[in-house]
Amino acid sequence: MALLFDSHVDTPSSLLRLRNPGVDNRYGHVDFPKLRRGGVGGSFFALYTPASMGPEEATSYALRMIDATRQAAMAYPQYVSMATTPDDFRKAASEERTAVFLGMENASPIQEDLSLLRRFYSLGVRYVTLTHNGDNSVADSAAEGSRWGGLSPFGREAVAEMNRLGIMVDLSHASDKTFYDALECSTAPVIASHSCCRAICPHRRNLTDDMLRALGESGGYVGINFYPAFLSSSYGISSADAALLDEADEVETRFNANPADSRLRDDWNRMQDRLLEMWRPGVREVVDHIERAIRFAGEDHVGIGTDYDGIPVPPEGLEDVSKVGAVAREMLRRGLGERLVEKVFSENLLRVMQNVINCSK
Repeated sequence: MALLFDSHVDTPSSLLRLRNPGVDNRYGHVDFPKLRRGGVGGSFFALYTPASMGPEEATSYALRMIDATRQAAMAYPQYVSMATTPDDFRKAASEERTAVFLGMENASPIQEDLSLLRRFYSLGVRYVTLTHNGDNSVADSAAEGSRWGGLSPFGREAVAEMNRLGIMVDLSHASDKTFYDALECSTAPVIASHSCCRAICPHRRNLTDDMLRALGESGGYVGINFYPAFLSSSYGISSADAALLDEADEVETRFNANPADSRLRDDWNRMQDRLLEMWRPGVREVVDHIERAIRFAGEDHVGIGTDYDGIPVPPEGLEDVSKVGAVAREMLRRGLGERLVEKVFSENLLRVMQNVINCSK
C-alpha cells in the first residue's frame, strides 16, 4: 500500500494540550504509533494560531508549537524525524519512520515583518496558510473576506518572499478573491492543503470547479479534507446535532483553556464519544471529493490533507490516522488503480513541493 504524505494535521496544538505522542491515545486522531500503523510516510504538522490572537501572541504561540514538535520528535526517534524536503521524506521512509514537516496555519505570526517569515523558514516552516477564519494583515479569509478585497499590499510582498525562499503558498481558508490574487502573483505553484469540492458540498471553505481547474493548470495541489462539514451538507443539520456541536465547542474551549485539569479533559473525552454517535459522512464521501478534484484539477494535482486533530469529529470509518488505508481501498474498489493511489497518497505533494523549491533557485 502506498505511503501517505498528509498535507495537514493540527497535532502541534494537541502537544500543547499535554498529549503524549509516543503512546497510542484512545482520544486523539494522531500520535506516533498511529502514524506507523496507518502507513504515513510524511505529515505536515500545522502551527495553527486562532484569528482571535494578536500578532505578537500568535508569534509566541507558533514558536512554542515548533519547540513542542521538535521535542516530541527527539523523544521518539524510533517513530519520526523532522523534515524539510522531499528527500527527507524518502530517507525517513527507508528508515520506516514518518517525516514530520512544519506548516503555518494563519500568517498572523509573521506579523507585517518579512524577517519573521525568514526566521520561521529557518526553523523549518515549508508552507504558510495565508489566513484562518478571519482576515489578517496578509489577506482576506473565506470566513470574512471584506478587509482587503483579496491579498493586502503586504500580502503580495509576503507571497513574493515565500516564492524566493521556497515556502509553499497555501490557500485553504482564503477568500475566493485571495485565491485568485495569489494564483496571479505567485511565480511558483500554490496549494490548498486541506480543502474539498464546493460542487459536492457548498461550503465557502471548499473550492469551486473553476478554482480546482485553475489550481491544476498552474501546477498546484489540493489536499482533500476529512472534516464532515466540508464533505457533506447533510452533516449536523438536525436541531439535535446542531445543539450537540454547539455544546461540543463550549466543552472543547474550556478544556483548551486549561488542559492540565483532568476533569475538563474527561469532559472533552466524553463529548468526543457523543460526537461519534452522530451521522457522519464516511470513506465513500471522501473518495467522491477526490474523484471530483481529479476531474477538474487533474490526477497530478490532488492529495489528502486530513485536518486530523483540527476537526471535532472524523468521518465514519476514518476515526484516526491509522485507518487512512480505507481511502486507498475504496479508490481501488472504484477501479482508480494503484498508480493513481500512489499519486494521491504522496507523489503529487512531493512533486509540487520539489517544484516550489526549484522555483526558488
